[in-house]
Amino acid sequence: MRVLKEFTKEQVRISVFSWNNKYLIKYELGPMEQTFKIPETDILDESELEGFYNGDFFKSVIQRFEEMGQTFQKQLENL
Repeated sequence: MRVLKEFTKEQVRISVFSWNNKYLIKYELGPMEQTFKIPETDILDESELEGFYNGDFFKSVIQRFEEMGQTFQKQLENL
C-alpha cells in the first residue's frame, strides 16, 4: 500500500492510498472512520480525487460522521 496524501480538513483526518489497482480514501474522526475504494481505471488523473475531499461529497462525509457519532453515543449509553 502506497500513501499518496495525508492531511486534516475540518478536524477530519484524510488519507489517500494506492493499493491493489484502487485508490482508497480514508476519513477519520475520533473513534470513527469511513473508507471509499475507487478503481484506478475510473480516475484519469490523481487530481480528480480532489472532488472526494471537497464540495458536496465531503459535506456528506461530515453528515455521516454526525449520524455515526449519535448512534455510537446512544449505544455507549445503553451499556
